Amino acid sequence: MIDKLEMFIALAQEKHFGRAAEDRGVTQPTLSAGIKQLEDQLGVQLVWRGSRFQGLTPEGQRVLEWARQIVGDARTMREEMRAARRGLSGDLRIAAIPTALAMIARLTTPFRAQHPNVRFSVTSRTSQEILALLENLEIDAGITYLDNEPLGRVATVPLYRERYVYVCRSGTPEAERDALTWAEAAALPLVLLTPDMQNRRILNQTFSAVGVSVQPVIEANSVLVLISHVIEAGLGAILPRKTTEVFLTGGALAAVPLVEPDVSHQVGLVAPYREPHTPVLDALLRGAHAIAED
Repeated sequence: MIDKLEMFIALAQEKHFGRAAEDRGVTQPTLSAGIKQLEDQLGVQLVWRGSRFQGLTPEGQRVLEWARQIVGDARTMREEMRAARRGLSGDLRIAAIPTALAMIARLTTPFRAQHPNVRFSVTSRTSQEILALLENLEIDAGITYLDNEPLGRVATVPLYRERYVYVCRSGTPEAERDALTWAEAAALPLVLLTPDMQNRRILNQTFSAVGVSVQPVIEANSVLVLISHVIEAGLGAILPRKTTEVFLTGGALAAVPLVEPDVSHQVGLVAPYREPHTPVLDALLRGAHAIAED
């Protein structure tokens, strides 16, 4: 039944029989037959059908919750038995908000030194996408904000507090300042992350709290795009201090603290709220605790 539940999860995620079949590496007739067999086994209709996928029935929504739990537990069991035979090995899939990508190596480097047979796959996603990917078992863990928007039922490990700076070219008048207010920063030409990013929502909330609005010259979903426009076009960016550290080493850029108000948010590791975790994920959670800042 596990393979049929995995097909059902893929269909709920993709909302398209063909894409779900491709995701599972089977033909569309095989996937359709598997879903029908699952319905026959459970004695309920799971999917509204027409000429195309039309959504899950109420029973299908409930079965989806069970399917995620059962498939997650089955994967954990397989991973635990593999670890018992071979030690920790396999793949860890992590999705991180763009502003946290620069610190991923702090987590993966000591982990790989202890467990060299574990491979990492790291992708950049929005905070909302990270939670959806966790729920659909498409990633093993995420790095996102812990205290700004609802997370749902996940396990969390706080890693660090994010504080914000105005990033600009060295030698500019702003670069010589000890600090800038948020209101002053709003009046400057800015390049910011796109509104679907939680970082941008935090910035908008802060600007609104001090009675100003901001219209960036350029928006992008990549920190690298922001930094390149600071360097090439002389624009300013507002980013977490930790995000900018990797770009400050050459001396071409300056990071000026933002004040009035002093804003900070907790960033951390999130994982499925399930016990037991796979041995590899359990080791990752312990590793996250080890590098967490006070």
